[in-house]
Amino acid sequence: MLLFHWSYLILLPGFVLMIWSQHQIQRTYRTYAEVKSSVDLTGADVAHILLHNLGLQSIRVEMVLGELSDHYDPVTKAVRLSRSTYSSSSLSATAIAAHECGHALQDQQHYRFLRWRSSLLPAVNIGSQIGPLLILAGILFSAAGSVASGLVYVGMALFATALGFHLVTLPVEFDASRRALHLIEQLQLTAHEREATARVLRAAAWTYVATAVYTALQLAQLLVISRER
Repeated sequence: MLLFHWSYLILLPGFVLMIWSQHQIQRTYRTYAEVKSSVDLTGADVAHILLHNLGLQSIRVEMVLGELSDHYDPVTKAVRLSRSTYSSSSLSATAIAAHECGHALQDQQHYRFLRWRSSLLPAVNIGSQIGPLLILAGILFSAAGSVASGLVYVGMALFATALGFHLVTLPVEFDASRRALHLIEQLQLTAHEREATARVLRAAAWTYVATAVYTALQLAQLLVISRER
């Protein structure tokens, strides 16, 4: 039965990496969420200042619900900060706000990986959800011959779009963090505070690495199952 197929062991390293990365970001975020920055600027203040310095005053800074739900929306041109980031003057809030401003700068400079990620987004939800179902359907109905094989190939192609999205996300996020560290230098934080913000950004980066690795292992697992059947 597929439920107990040995290939699930392929996912184990990715699963462990996912758990570890989530622990890292939660621990690092919470540690520095308790440390107030010496400049006493909230995440919203940081975003407004940095966007103004970049000449991006037209980009809105908005508050959204949820924890670590911060993101930049290139369609509506808005930096969206979670409530804990928007109103907090902690070092975690500073790092996250600067990171989202890094995305805004990418958009303004037409950073190609950001454009590629945006173009892949519509296909990702379909690929990640429908792809595995088509593959499994092709495996279960393997007696149908070419029709079943076709389902497997289509499913693989769809799921590969999800992997492509996560791979393209890596340079997008690493570059945004690099830009964020340069932007943070404008805030006159101490050297210790800048290092703290760098730790927050590094911890966040590992979550994207873990997601890409896990998705690649999922595709490998599905390929193994389809070939054995």
